[in-house]
Amino acid sequence: MNKPSLPQGTRDFSPEVIRKRNFIFDTIKNVFELFGFEPLETPAMENLETLLGKYGEEGDRLIFKILNNGLNDPKNLQKAKDGFEKVLEGKNTPLLTERALKYDLTIPFARYVAMNHGTLNLPFKRYQIQPVWRADRPQKGRYREFTQCDADVVGSASLFNEIELLNIYIQVFQKLKLNDVSIKINNRKLLTALAESCGDASLVTTISTGIDKLDKIGLDKVKEELLKNGILEHQLDLIVKYLNVSGNNREKCEKILALFPNNNTAVSGVQELIWILDRLDANSNVELDLTLARGLNYYTGTIVEVKAPEKVKIGSIGGGGRYDDLTGLFGVKGIPGVGISFGIDRIYDVMEELDLFPKNIQKGVSVIFMNMGEKESMYAFQILSQLRNEGISGELYPETAKLDKQFKYADKKGVSYAAIIGSKELETESILVKNLSSGEQKSMSVPELTALCKTI
Repeated sequence: MNKPSLPQGTRDFSPEVIRKRNFIFDTIKNVFELFGFEPLETPAMENLETLLGKYGEEGDRLIFKILNNGLNDPKNLQKAKDGFEKVLEGKNTPLLTERALKYDLTIPFARYVAMNHGTLNLPFKRYQIQPVWRADRPQKGRYREFTQCDADVVGSASLFNEIELLNIYIQVFQKLKLNDVSIKINNRKLLTALAESCGDASLVTTISTGIDKLDKIGLDKVKEELLKNGILEHQLDLIVKYLNVSGNNREKCEKILALFPNNNTAVSGVQELIWILDRLDANSNVELDLTLARGLNYYTGTIVEVKAPEKVKIGSIGGGGRYDDLTGLFGVKGIPGVGISFGIDRIYDVMEELDLFPKNIQKGVSVIFMNMGEKESMYAFQILSQLRNEGISGELYPETAKLDKQFKYADKKGVSYAAIIGSKELETESILVKNLSSGEQKSMSVPELTALCKTI
């Protein structure tokens, strides 16, 4: 018999881990709701045509495709063989697969908006917390199945939406005590202006994809990749000048305008950045980072990325941007949008490494009744039912066993109090209650136990 195992890049979550993850989810949800966002869910799978071509060539390669049903049916055998031949040639074919696991939450959301725009109350502000899948190489902070947590606004072109989303980032990370994160902002129009100044606006995807790898592989490797992908030497010189622009936020904006004189796209991008940055709190620590590219094709304006504290080598823990024609991919024009995403799994890893989770997060049930025999356990069960009706969590150890074993069970579960009902307690209708943290024990009535548990 084979030893049980998990697919690479996936994980089981223990009760302890789930409580910590729920702490992150609840913190973020509360902030989303505070800012007027509403919950939404979409299916785990989408039609392949919905996803392909939306994430760039590299993103398309990371989409998990789902084989069609019935491929083993003899009448479909030739179709399956033909399909596999096309796959081996690097092509996608409906003969073999028509569906895929979703790569992110943004494209499925755009599909939802395109299908329901006639009934949506615009602007529509939604948040979504669901797993996504990518055929990526697993490593620290990078998984093949992971949870994304998005907030988006569609149906409004106002830059106030960007400010709101940046403030959501700021509030969430403050509440999680991740005060050392760095929030980077840029505008895709500056990258478009860079491509235009290189002589070909269509180069924006090639340039953005290359720059997006700057943190991972360094400038020299980025230059090599850009040259390999068709960027010419004189174009590369301009790209390097762009990447070397430095100074505070205002100085960077001025230098960009000087680098791209009389370029309307650059002017528009800089104006939007200044408008946003001027309206954020001076202590918000949002930095203009001209090397920020976010290689996804659908971004059209503001782009954002959140980096983990430098002492934790894990990279980005959030990102997003404006995508003013995303629903146009599905034939619905004129619905602007902007959104952000939290990398829940990476945030968890950062908080775990920095020991930022609250100490009481693993609080178990309030009280456990020890099983002292049939009569005693039946009486204990009646009291337990009364406590549960009062909203107090508790359980009865299901079997008669040595007290030492029952106490060890309670200790591992983090139970606050142990309730012991023996023959003496049955006669006096009392309960011997032991504080499992201090070891102190005291005889009390059911109302007294109820009041005690409500103080936890």
